[in-house]
Amino acid sequence: MNTKLYVGNLAFSMTEQELQTLFSAHGPVNEVHVPMDRESGRPRGFAFVTMSTPEAAQAAILALNGKEIASRALTVNEARPREERGGGGGGGGGYDGGRGRRSY
Repeated sequence: MNTKLYVGNLAFSMTEQELQTLFSAHGPVNEVHVPMDRESGRPRGFAFVTMSTPEAAQAAILALNGKEIASRALTVNEARPREERGGGGGGGGGYDGGRGRRSY
């Protein structure tokens, strides 16, 4: 059973290949994903690493959580399921408290 890990506080220069190498020392790695910022195209400072077994994931957490890499202490823990986000944007207009003005 695969276990997905969240890896936070990454240096922006950290690559998927470097993460693959770092985590594979603790067990088989199925996937590494470094989300990129849509506007700047730069990494967002965190990643997801999917380990092949729960034992490998636990070994990686114990070994790497708090470990300093590129002058940054990593945060490594089991990833939580993504929460559903409400659709749609903010409002606009609406009741103004009876002042006779509308905000658009």
